[in-house]
Amino acid sequence: MLIITIKQGKEKSLLAGDPWIYASAIERVDGKPQEKMKPGSTAIVQSSAKKFLARAAYNSKSQIRARVWTFDEGEPVDHALIKRRVKAALEKRAASLNTAGANQLLALVKGEEDGLPGLLVDLYGGAAGYLICQFQAGGVDAWKVAIVQALMAGTGCANVYERCDELIRKGEGLPVTPGALAGEEPPEEVMLSENGVRFALDLATGARSKFR
Repeated sequence: MLIITIKQGKEKSLLAGDPWIYASAIERVDGKPQEKMKPGSTAIVQSSAKKFLARAAYNSKSQIRARVWTFDEGEPVDHALIKRRVKAALEKRAASLNTAGANQLLALVKGEEDGLPGLLVDLYGGAAGYLICQFQAGGVDAWKVAIVQALMAGTGCANVYERCDELIRKGEGLPVTPGALAGEEPPEEVMLSENGVRFALDLATGARSKFR
């Protein structure tokens, strides 16, 4: 595991709960070279006095060098954590999930808000529809399989599609490979209903058409 040492005085934002760590705050990163180069490698973050601050996903290619998973020293970053975070996000939006119509798009996971930095997940069409995932940071990309499994288990949806924002993915040093992660790819166009207005949506790209 990598160890990120924060410059003296730069730990204040972390102590205040800021989940992002920039290069300017880092004194050094210790660990195996291959781990340093792998986007999303788990790292222990410590102060210049070697006091534990957080566990984070490190990415040498990103402007945000590390994104905090947890500030709890007793909470490891593992499959159980990922599943708990996904489950909690789904439970938070359970009311909307249970009442969603066939032509509605629901935001199920909202990145840092749900303790899953860089992960955005929408559900179209309920359990019989499609989960649309965006892995916009190295950490969640590294845990992609566990995240998809937890999403499918929590929603009962068998179709999972990865949407890629090319600019963001390249900026994180991640491959741009959109496509189905499970089940079938979404159709080229679906009808979406929001606030009583219907319009066409390309689930693969997020592009919306004129009102119809």
